[in-house]
Amino acid sequence: MTDPEIRNASRSYVLDASALLAFSHGEEGAGEVGPLLGSSVISCVNWAEVLQRVVSAGLEVRGKREDMESLGLQIRDFTAEDAESTAQLWPIGRPAGLSMGDRACLSLAQRLGLPAVTADRIWATLDLDVEVRLIC
Repeated sequence: MTDPEIRNASRSYVLDASALLAFSHGEEGAGEVGPLLGSSVISCVNWAEVLQRVVSAGLEVRGKREDMESLGLQIRDFTAEDAESTAQLWPIGRPAGLSMGDRACLSLAQRLGLPAVTADRIWATLDLDVEVRLIC
């Protein structure tokens, strides 16, 4: 088993930015996300979305990654395979208003064979090859 496969073995969920933001801001669904952090991954694309919110609030980005990693969250690279899968989700996601970040989360979940955790209810209405778990 290669190192990434070993790390995947202990992972159970892929978090969308909306889920991590709910946790970080103590919003509805935060209590559902907290216990998942130690067994979750997030795409670096979605991590950038989270950090963008931090910056837009006038807060410091420094230390945020270490904070989340100390809770067990793994931040995963966005691969060429993820880019292809993200693009292929565009026809399904466009009518529902899915952003590229949304599709990046879904493509990572698809690649890892894990459920995607989100606060975005529209995901549950789509015909996706990914299990979607809604918070709140």
